Amino acid sequence: MTAQLKRKVGIISCSGEEICEGTVSRVATRLVLEKLCADRTVTLCLPLFLAGGQDERSFAKNYPTVAVDGCGKLCAAKATATYSAEPAAQVVVTEVAKRFPDLKADTRRNLGEAGMELAYRVAEEIAARVDELLSREAEVPQDATPAQGTQAGACSCQGGGVPTKEILVAGAPVEVVGLQPILARFHAADAPETELKAQILKMAKIYNYVPPEQESAYAEALWREFVSYRADGDANG
Repeated sequence: MTAQLKRKVGIISCSGEEICEGTVSRVATRLVLEKLCADRTVTLCLPLFLAGGQDERSFAKNYPTVAVDGCGKLCAAKATATYSAEPAAQVVVTEVAKRFPDLKADTRRNLGEAGMELAYRVAEEIAARVDELLSREAEVPQDATPAQGTQAGACSCQGGGVPTKEILVAGAPVEVVGLQPILARFHAADAPETELKAQILKMAKIYNYVPPEQESAYAEALWREFVSYRADGDANG
């Protein structure tokens, strides 16, 4: 076991989609994984965790884990406690939101500027918990096994429940979570190119953090993938 693995903290995020706070929790988690604590965290997939993923449960049992929940139902925290161990820390979006009453998401699909700012505030809260946990220098069990295939900034169920694909964005390789299901949703869509580009980008942003200054580059990259995907589908159909 390397020293790097000993200093990882797991993040398990709410997967609820019926409220804006669920989306905020996922966006905040990706901000932590990709920007604030990229070298110190891994993410655990809640659906796979609930379905019996032993690697996910083993990690949460042996390593400190932060549960990020959208609301007071605490689905992520309760699942962690039930199937592994009590989470080392919890962050609840609705609780954080009380401190920032002016930051409200537009919709659960499109958070808007204020919603994204709230997501960043939640991400800062998560990052603070990560720093606190790592500062304790807790001894990690030598026989603990981290989730297989888990890496910072990527869902641990990649290759399983939520596939990822590497694409080029402005010439740089970027992993996109859930790309194939996103493209499949729009395969038969009959809408102008500009509208489709916007819709594909909007859906990709639900599970992938897209820096505001790179939205245009992401939109073009996703569109190239979509054109290729639709062409392959039509050729095989």
